[in-house]
Amino acid sequence: MSEKISRFEALEQQLELFIETTRQVGIIVSDVQPNSQAVLNKKLNEMITGLQEVDKMKSQMADISVPLEVFDYIDQGKNPNLYTKDCLEKTLAKNEQVKGKIDNLKRFKASLLVELTKVFPNEINTYRALRDDQPT
Repeated sequence: MSEKISRFEALEQQLELFIETTRQVGIIVSDVQPNSQAVLNKKLNEMITGLQEVDKMKSQMADISVPLEVFDYIDQGKNPNLYTKDCLEKTLAKNEQVKGKIDNLKRFKASLLVELTKVFPNEINTYRALRDDQPT
């Protein structure tokens, strides 16, 4: 487990470093000075190195699968952790729907057996004997 945590932490640190370097490049570019070219070149090289490091780490993450919907959440400015919460809420709602359908089908079966027993008592008794059902 610690191996997984360390590889995630390493990726997180590398991404944070890349983001900070990108932010610094944005600041340098927004206020260009004649003597800032060397600093800009250095920061751009740091960005390239950072991307290369992230690319090297991708093989360590090959066993990780991220649903595409998580990226939709990120694109919408939402916290990706909300994806899990929303999935659980949708699953619970769907579970309630399915449970309701199952309950309705059980009631329908019981009602149907009652009505069929009135019309076809011998056949229903045979059916119950074969199914090892007790009258409901």
